[in-house]
Formats: sequence, C-alpha cells, structure tokens
Amino acid sequence: MNRQKKIGTVYLVATPIGNLGDITFRAVEILKSVPLIAAEDTRKTKILLNHFSINVPLISYYEHNHFSRIDKIIDHLNDGNDIAVVTDAGTPGISDPAYKLVRDAINIGAKIESIPGASSALAALVASGLPTDRFIFEGFLPPKKGRKKRLQALKEETATIIIFESPKRINRTLADILSIIGDRPAVLCRELTKIHEEIIRGTVSELAAYFAKKEARGECVLLIGKDDEKIYFE
Repeated sequence: MNRQKKIGTVYLVATPIGNLGDITFRAVEILKSVPLIAAEDTRKTKILLNHFSINVPLISYYEHNHFSRIDKIIDHLNDGNDIAVVTDAGTPGISDPAYKLVRDAINIGAKIESIPGASSALAALVASGLPTDRFIFEGFLPPKKGRKKRLQALKEETATIIIFESPKRINRTLADILSIIGDRPAVLCRELTKIHEEIIRGTVSELAAYFAKKEARGECVLLIGKDDEKIYFE
C-alpha cells in the first residue's frame, strides 16, 4: 500500500511591532508547538520567545543567507517537520525574503498557513487620517540606483502611498519626494506601539522642516496622500 509522503507545514507568524502584548494567542500556540523557528534575527526573536516562555530551536533566515538556508528548510519540511517563520517585527514576507521560502515550499507541496497579526504599514495607515480606500505599499526605496525612477513612477499616483524608511535616510527621502512628487499631505509614524510612539501629520515640506530640527529615531513609516487631501499638522 502506497502512502503519500507527509510534508511539513510552513507557518508565517506575525509578531509584535513594538508592544509585546500585541501578539495573538494563536501565534504563541504555534511558536510553542513547532520543532523549529526560522527568524530574521535570532537574537531579537529570542527576546520574544523568552518573554512567553517558548523554548524552541532557532535558525536564522534573512536577506543575506536565504539562498543557503532555503535548502536546509526544504529538507526539514520534506522530512515531515513543521516550521514557523518570523521577522524581527510584524508580518513575515513584507520587505523580507520570506516569500522566496514560501514559493519553494509550495513547489514541494508544503501547506502554507498565515498567522495574522501586527503590521506597521496598516497600523500607520489607519492612524494617519489619510484615505484608506486605496493604498500602495512601496516598502523601502532603493538607497541609490533606481531611487528617483521609483519616485517618478509614483508622481501621478492618487492612492495613499506607504513607504518604509530608516531614520538615517528620512531627511533625504522627504527632500526627494518634495522635489519629484511635490508638496503633498504627508504623515510619518515612528516607534509605533512603543513608549515613544510619534505620529506627525502635515505636508512633505512641513515634515522636512520638522526633521531638519529634530533627529528621527526608530524605524519610520511614511505616508503620502493625494494632492487635494487636506490634513492638519500636529
């Protein structure tokens, strides 16, 4: 009698973007039940696991080692073992290489389960005051080559634009947006759900002036609205 080979399941587990209380009950249950967790940064994930008394082996899986790690994870799945995939904060697969693992896991017949939870992009969008009926997620802009081309492609966009940016590049990004897209309504959210959470609303030029005087800290979510959308600066 032929038995179909059992292949493990990939659980894409969303983790908190700041406040550890934002994890779901189901996420904790999954992280406790799997035999292995693939993490973007094992040191950061260990903090989360220790907080919830989760003692499961970790391996790293991030942008610079995903090619070497995928084969190991696929072998793990082919042996019938499940795995949870987490990012440093938020939902795996958003601006990280988790989708490449998902694609290869699908090709071997693995089941993919998304365990939803926190997302800084959506948390920023709903708190921004900008339209939420249509939005476009751009992730991180290229630091050098292709940066202006990406912004030029967004010049005629009427949906709310969501961009991830590091605090070191936020001044440059605001200057580039002002130069290429124009002085539109804009909102910057930083340190969401953390003690020093800050949401700054205004226009691109007002945000640029604000951060010319005050250093940005923490990962930033920048949102750009339509030309005709009025919003009050705080």
